[in-house]
Amino acid sequence: MPPSSTTRSTGDFRADRRYEYARAAFDERDFEAAADLARQVLELAPDFAAAHAMLGRALAELGTREEAVYALRRALVLEPEDALGVRLDLARLGALAPDEAITQGYVRALFDDYAPKFDQHLTKGLAYRGPALIADALRRACSERSRDCRFGLTLDLGCGTGLMAQALDGSCSSFEGVDLSPGMLEKAEKTKLYDALHEGELVSFLSGRANAEADLVVAADVFVYMAALDATFREAHRVLKREGLLAFTVQTHEGEGFILGADARYAHSEAYLRDLAEVVGFKVVIFERVSTREDRGVPVPGFMCVLQR
Repeated sequence: MPPSSTTRSTGDFRADRRYEYARAAFDERDFEAAADLARQVLELAPDFAAAHAMLGRALAELGTREEAVYALRRALVLEPEDALGVRLDLARLGALAPDEAITQGYVRALFDDYAPKFDQHLTKGLAYRGPALIADALRRACSERSRDCRFGLTLDLGCGTGLMAQALDGSCSSFEGVDLSPGMLEKAEKTKLYDALHEGELVSFLSGRANAEADLVVAADVFVYMAALDATFREAHRVLKREGLLAFTVQTHEGEGFILGADARYAHSEAYLRDLAEVVGFKVVIFERVSTREDRGVPVPGFMCVLQR
């Protein structure tokens, strides 16, 4: 289901109430009732994108693919930034390429909605440990090279609420973060650990930075919302100083390239990551299997990577 804050209001009390009933029916897996209620909403408010999305999702669960795709595409026409995340549904139905499934609008809405409960849910509910794994890997990487584990300018991609800055507190002389979500940035600001915070997409952010200005670029569980990583790797390589480090975590799969998983996140293969690092000009320092979080109590497979320019 989409972030609740994206549904907004039809301006019609009856339609809004029926939509909430539809959401409840869907959550209870009564998909016939959810579809029927969504149709009732659309009789009252024909251009309510969330109801078209609800109808499409319910019909998909009922196995009515063509009608589901039609409803979802209608929702996308009405909400082209896709804060509702219907591109994910279309990709699951084979009506959209997997690498087009996740948009900036969807990620922004998802994390704006998630921001108030993010830290507690992630670290306690999902046993999330991405920042701690990255901090430990950086200490080991520096120890192996007999260098002090201290850095100058550090760029935190997809900084979220600031968990990465907390894990590296005291290790970086200057720390800047970028995130799509204003809600997340508001939380990050409260940590007082960032010298600057930027709202925007991370490749565009990197593209605006100077050559060879950073000692470290970190990305904790950010690439799971990105398909191809070519542009990110190239720009990170460009902004890093000689022997600067790129440290990140990803989810992985045993096939080739990258795939869109059932959890609505991208998983990247070992071969894809290693080949891309070599093509861009990175040297692999650490590349090891880890799990940064759990899904229903089961560790999600991934990699912890530290690359050197």
